[in-house]
Amino acid sequence: MAETIKNRSEFLFLYDIKDANPNGDPLDENKPRLDEETSQVIVTDVRLKRTVRDYLATVKGLDVFIIEERDENRNLRTKEDRAADYGNDPEKILEKCIDMRLFGATTAIKGKTFTWTGPVQFKFGRSLHRVDGPVFIKGTTVMPSKEDKKQGTFREEWIVPYALIAFYGIANEYAAKETKLTEDDLKLLNEALWQGTKDLITRSKFGQMPRLLVRIIYKEGLDFYIGELDRMIKWIPEGGLREEQVRDITQGKLDISEFLATLKRHKEKIEKLEIAVHHRLKTEPEILNAVKENLGVEKVKELSFS
Repeated sequence: MAETIKNRSEFLFLYDIKDANPNGDPLDENKPRLDEETSQVIVTDVRLKRTVRDYLATVKGLDVFIIEERDENRNLRTKEDRAADYGNDPEKILEKCIDMRLFGATTAIKGKTFTWTGPVQFKFGRSLHRVDGPVFIKGTTVMPSKEDKKQGTFREEWIVPYALIAFYGIANEYAAKETKLTEDDLKLLNEALWQGTKDLITRSKFGQMPRLLVRIIYKEGLDFYIGELDRMIKWIPEGGLREEQVRDITQGKLDISEFLATLKRHKEKIEKLEIAVHHRLKTEPEILNAVKENLGVEKVKELSFS
């Protein structure tokens, strides 16, 4: 098996959503989660990890431990059922299941509880601006209900017209020793964040698009990371629009001046920076060349996902 990671990493991931629900709250009519003080959309880390898991399992065909599966009677399979698939062997679960190596988990195997602290952790995502809504949408279906066979039933849903959402995360090299997280696993994580977000084409999630992915890899042996990368960027609407009036990624730009200054200040601690930028995202200054100027071309790798 490949060697576990020895370098700490930080992630900054931005995606936007239009006319959809980024993360419904089941305890509040499945409304998009919202900070009522700031009117920012909130997306949980669990939602982002679900995106990653689904992509790795469905598209890449990899073993994922925490995933919705049903038995022959259409009942949901439990963690205990999944553990049995791997002979109730903790080491085999870590070897086979990439999500356990990435995110860890707590599960009971043969009466004993195993807890693996996930090396990769994300904070809750937040929109970089105030959002309009949430907006309540009501419509009809052509299929009638049993109670009223003369007409179709009503459907109801909540959406946000637009939100640009930022996630911040860390890959911890110390916890990686326990779960045996490898560099290949993190490459797949990059792909799953980008492509998995595009692949969310269910009715409630269709309309999401990745816009920026940055991974900063620090030099081996440094117990250091910058922190709060998501707070070093600002979304600025253009054309006289207020934040909540934005409806498209081209109606504003990302101010990355603080982010760039911070990179330059800590460039000697950085081994490499990986970056993917969507062509419709506008940044000030232009991010790819600016990062190369501040870190050096040899330290910057542009990611491409086919």
